[in-house]
Amino acid sequence: MFSAPRWLVTAVLAAELMLVAETWGTESVATNRASPVVPPPTEITQKAVLATMKRVANWQLANPSVHPATDWTQGAYYAGMMALASISDDPRYHDAMMEMGQKNDWKPSTNLLYHADNHCVLQTYLELFLQHRDFQMLEPAKQRCDQIMATPPKDENNLDFTAPRAHEKWVWCDALFMSPPVWARLSAVTGDKKYLDFMNQRWWRTSDHLYDKQEHLYYRDDRFLTMHEANGRKVFWGRGNGWVMGGLVRVLQFMPADYPDRQRYVGQFKEMAARLVDLQGEDGLWRASLLDPGSFPAPESSGSGLILYGLAWGVNQKLLTRADYEPSIRKAWQGLARCVDANGRLGFVQPIGANPASLSATNTEVYGTGAFLLAGSEVYHFAWPPGPEPPLGR
Repeated sequence: MFSAPRWLVTAVLAAELMLVAETWGTESVATNRASPVVPPPTEITQKAVLATMKRVANWQLANPSVHPATDWTQGAYYAGMMALASISDDPRYHDAMMEMGQKNDWKPSTNLLYHADNHCVLQTYLELFLQHRDFQMLEPAKQRCDQIMATPPKDENNLDFTAPRAHEKWVWCDALFMSPPVWARLSAVTGDKKYLDFMNQRWWRTSDHLYDKQEHLYYRDDRFLTMHEANGRKVFWGRGNGWVMGGLVRVLQFMPADYPDRQRYVGQFKEMAARLVDLQGEDGLWRASLLDPGSFPAPESSGSGLILYGLAWGVNQKLLTRADYEPSIRKAWQGLARCVDANGRLGFVQPIGANPASLSATNTEVYGTGAFLLAGSEVYHFAWPPGPEPPLGR
């Protein structure tokens, strides 16, 4: 059986991803000295959660990413900004997303028609359409999805990551955050079930290929099926499984309660939630390698944010029992808050395709901010005591 150390797996993957997707790049704002961390409050209140979210969002607005405006990294960030805008009475977050969409002409990346990464930004356009009903926000997303449906990728059943044009299909687990939520939103916006059905078929095709039914975790792609960590365990990425948890949430949010396969998604969500809680660190956060945390002891905030997003949403939607998951959620939010410095910069974000062993408080990335804001938006609702809905609720 082939065995590879985690650093080698990551290095090989980084080199191959640069060849597979032209839209992928690297950015690490890790040159500035870390600022002091603001100790998180003992109690989790809506006021404190919202204040921390704003601090992180404001830092990111003042320090924009160098990634292209329609890049997947930005799309994940926009998703978090929309979540913040939904609970804040400060219009700057909504207005920033409106300005972004207008500058992009509400279009996705024109590079690589089928690539899931290039769809991520459409999630935000469609959410803004639901608020404003301006069809300029809708048409490019609809055109892209209609084009894919009319001329789907060839050889769709072949999910071999090394096959030619593999990136046209959802052959890596991160894709389940990037593209499926777009199809679910488009189905809700148009009232046309065909978009949800198209997504549904492909989700379960990817799941059958990459989901480990014993571990209840996703492999990053099929090259990892036979790899092992230094401790002999299987290789499961923390952030990769965070992307899937986020994707499950963002699909279920817009999937009708009576959709025939909805309970399959709920079942997978519950399985993953239970497994991920078992793998949580004592500091509340998850590591880059879920089954070999000792090899990479630094916390990883982007994957942790996405996992927390899923756990808190599950409790808020009563899919997960509050009594069972509350300790994990509280520890995770406290841990994430400790990754935010006094200026609002979120640290300990694993860079794209980089060795997670080098993680530090100065490593940040725009998608980490998005994950943090998504998590915070659900912790905000989680913190609200039983009774009346919060005044800035959904």
